[in-house]
Amino acid sequence: MTTSLTPALRDRAFRWIADDPDDGSRVELQNILARAMGGEADAADELADRMAGPLEFGTAGLRGPVRAGPNGMNVAVVTRTTAGVAAWLSARGHSGGVVVVGRDARHGSEAFASAAAEVLTAAGFAVKVLPRPLPTPVLAFAVLELGAVAGIQLTASHNPPADNGYKLYDATGGQIVPPSDGQIEQAIEAASPAIGVPRAPGAEVLGDELLDAYLDKVALLPRGTEREIKVAATALHGVGAETLRAAFDRAGFTDLHQVTEQATPDPDFPTVSFPNPEEPGATDLLLALASEVDADLAVALDPDADRCALGVRERDGSWRMLRGDETGVLLGWHILSTVDTEDPLVATTIVSSSMLGEIATDFGARYAETLTGFKWLVRAGERLVFAYEEALGLCVNPHFVRDKDGISAAVFAAGLAASLRAAGRGPLDVLDELAVRHGVHVTDQVSLRVTDLSVREKLMAGLRAAPPAAVAGTDVTMEDLRPGADVLRLTGEGLRVVIRPSGTEPKLKAYLQVKQPVSGDLAEARATAETRLAALRADIEARLA
Repeated sequence: MTTSLTPALRDRAFRWIADDPDDGSRVELQNILARAMGGEADAADELADRMAGPLEFGTAGLRGPVRAGPNGMNVAVVTRTTAGVAAWLSARGHSGGVVVVGRDARHGSEAFASAAAEVLTAAGFAVKVLPRPLPTPVLAFAVLELGAVAGIQLTASHNPPADNGYKLYDATGGQIVPPSDGQIEQAIEAASPAIGVPRAPGAEVLGDELLDAYLDKVALLPRGTEREIKVAATALHGVGAETLRAAFDRAGFTDLHQVTEQATPDPDFPTVSFPNPEEPGATDLLLALASEVDADLAVALDPDADRCALGVRERDGSWRMLRGDETGVLLGWHILSTVDTEDPLVATTIVSSSMLGEIATDFGARYAETLTGFKWLVRAGERLVFAYEEALGLCVNPHFVRDKDGISAAVFAAGLAASLRAAGRGPLDVLDELAVRHGVHVTDQVSLRVTDLSVREKLMAGLRAAPPAAVAGTDVTMEDLRPGADVLRLTGEGLRVVIRPSGTEPKLKAYLQVKQPVSGDLAEARATAETRLAALRADIEARLA
């Protein structure tokens, strides 16, 4: 695409530059504008893209590339966003309340956190800043621990290195839900240009007392007394290594080996192409270390340490990472087998494995399914003791962190693995027993990336107009979850397909599940389930092509 530098585009860029309080961003955009005015077509295209914003403020806050202009993460965007958040909080009676600000170690995070803290301070809030880059769960904990009216974490989680983001928690300690996102977006639109937003120093920089309080609670999570276990771990160049080490030490797990090349925060993520434990190759160094040290368990955190992936040794001695659903049902089973809460509730999302519900029934516990996202999971109901989503999100500690927490999940998993090891068993033994009792549950995902978002709408409309009578040779019925959610659910004998547009990426996603009862040989049942899953995947891929 070639863009002409129209007078309107040029004038928008001039206005943004004039209103940008950050010297570096101003110069960055000035250089692109000058090149575009000099006739460079590529520069005009880039300028149009940068001015195409603003970034949309959704329930996940903001996320985008670190660059100048309204369609990027920069000091000006963070300043206006925080002015909108401050106005929204004040309109709801929270003027002068405590707001906690934290950050990861990505490019721009320190400057963005400073800008957010200064805007809130000038607006009259009691701002408390975490002392250094720390995991997102520590920020979520701080909101509850300090009785804050909000918490802001500058992080892009497991996004590519070029990105950063802005995550907002409300007074419940959970991420915001509608209609708050729309209200905040309106407040941002009404905010002054960034250069006119008041900023003031004076935020309180917290010491280590808050982190200590978090670690004290994490140390109590393991259910058994066994601590003899060797764990290999990686922080994937994020901010989790130091806190993970401290959490393991405090809980009594002293044999922890971390991937040295990935233990120090590095915003360039030099050893991984995509810093997400789910991505192929991201955990290669971890599994190599686990094999080298003869570990009992492998743990991978994502860069802001709110997600946790577990790796286990196969029966042939090789290592593999568990899928998110495998980890979810494993830890959910462990919590339900040891919980002392009366009438406990466990929850997962409509796209995760349904096995957790069957396990809950076994224990006489309540079970809930929510829309995707931890903002919904932590609001699933009273006496919630565990929640998970298939994308490696785990909450084993909703009584003090109302969000996914990779640090706590890792410590809890170490406790389970140590107890199993002492009994001469391992995680795979538990998963096998659950499969025999509840059937083999296998899951997969089909994603269609689009450049035109209308393609997603047409595909969803086509499915609604002509629902399939069968998929992969199995009769199905279709349920439309509108108006609550733009989601279609197909169910048939032993299979389920959930189709929805992604809320964070230009994708249409289909989440697949096959359930195969085990009447004899477990390996045979698994092979049958995998064959059915492959056929289901091929069918859905063809329908979304």
